[in-house]
Amino acid sequence: MADRKLGLALLVVTACGWGLNWSVLKFVLADWPPLFARGTAGLLGAAGLAVLAWRRGERLTVPREARLPLALAAGINVFAWMGFTALSLNWLKVSEGALIAYSMPIWAMLIAWPLNGERPNRRSLIALALGVLGIAVLMGGPDLAASKLPGVLFGLSAATLFALGTVMARKTIAMPFTAMTAWQVALGCLPMVGLSLLVEQPHVLALSGRSALGLAYMATLPMALCYLTWFGALKRLPTAAAATGMLAVPVVGTLSAVPLLGDALGPREILAIAITLSGVGLALRRAG
Repeated sequence: MADRKLGLALLVVTACGWGLNWSVLKFVLADWPPLFARGTAGLLGAAGLAVLAWRRGERLTVPREARLPLALAAGINVFAWMGFTALSLNWLKVSEGALIAYSMPIWAMLIAWPLNGERPNRRSLIALALGVLGIAVLMGGPDLAASKLPGVLFGLSAATLFALGTVMARKTIAMPFTAMTAWQVALGCLPMVGLSLLVEQPHVLALSGRSALGLAYMATLPMALCYLTWFGALKRLPTAAAATGMLAVPVVGTLSAVPLLGDALGPREILAIAITLSGVGLALRRAG
């Protein structure tokens, strides 16, 4: 029971840190393109994690048998997730991009069933149905504009791949925890920066003071601390509960965008948040 309570606490920290990051990222995107912004923050976060691992006495070398699983996890959990979600914000508002990306519990539950034998029960299905309904309400249902389609596709791709990474993360990589996380973030973000230099051609010196603070936040919490808390939560909670609990992230993102970005919070947004929170509550009750 103590282990489950710790898992829930780690899940709350992760949800708040990643939720606020959606609004903070919008500040940085005003000066830097998406892949460069996320990739640079990730490399800074990975460097901090590497220092932490070294101070804890963890070995930073990667065993031969862990190289392929580590590279695959980095591509799914970091490169695809962080890169695709950042790109989606070129077409979507924070509330829309965050909620589409966090449809990933649907895919996580479907993938975990055949791979891990985690058959969803009725409460899990109700929780997921509420989460999906909340997303549908916020996106406006059939009134979705065609101009938002690229953002929707990027968000759904990120959600599906991160769901696969969520299920795969239950199979432990044979490395110390903090060192493994540092390598995973670094390997996922380095090609992101390289691709940005080729395609996006960012102006590095264009970063303003406000965006620099946002970058520091992204590197410290979402790209470093929250990856530690996320993987820690996955080790202590069922996959479906952990994944569905992360539906709190778009709620935090939507609420934070109101004072930080001036986004509207009308009846539709409030209804979507209420429905989504109901699903999160059901999932966390099952985990407890």
